[in-house]
Amino acid sequence: MLKFVKQNLETIDGVSIYPIISLIIFFSAFVLYTVWAFTYSKERIKEMSNLPLKDE
Repeated sequence: MLKFVKQNLETIDGVSIYPIISLIIFFSAFVLYTVWAFTYSKERIKEMSNLPLKDE
């Protein structure tokens, strides 16, 4: 099965760019979510963590 897929991918011109593009997309999403997590308001996190404990 893998040999069939590999043979088909080798016939496509410029197929080597797709792993690079996917790595860049994954890495940029990882960096953005990490920065967002560290810059998120501590008060908002505390408020959200207490929501299951409220009796409303």
